[in-house]
Amino acid sequence: MYAVIEQGGKQYKIAEGDCLNIELADVSPDARTMELEKVLLINDDKKVKIGTPYVKDAKVIVSFKTTAEEAVVKGKKLYPMHHRRRKHSRKRIGHRQKYLQVVVDKIQA
Repeated sequence: MYAVIEQGGKQYKIAEGDCLNIELADVSPDARTMELEKVLLINDDKKVKIGTPYVKDAKVIVSFKTTAEEAVVKGKKLYPMHHRRRKHSRKRIGHRQKYLQVVVDKIQA
């Protein structure tokens, strides 16, 4: 059984037991679980449910390894660069995205 969910403008294909990094969301610091309700597709080996745009009454329950505050991880450092040709103007900026590291517990259809 797997599902496709939408979180933070991105889509993820997940199955129960998967560990993934999702966009940082507003969660209380001492939370242990989180519900994701934007489920686009559910496949349970017998039939496929496709939402328009979301599947009704479907949700995915994810948990944090410890607490939500400790589940925040940092991504790879990126260096976007702005350059104007023939003007001797350059600017280099560093950016590092923060993610929530979660484990998929249950997919409810």
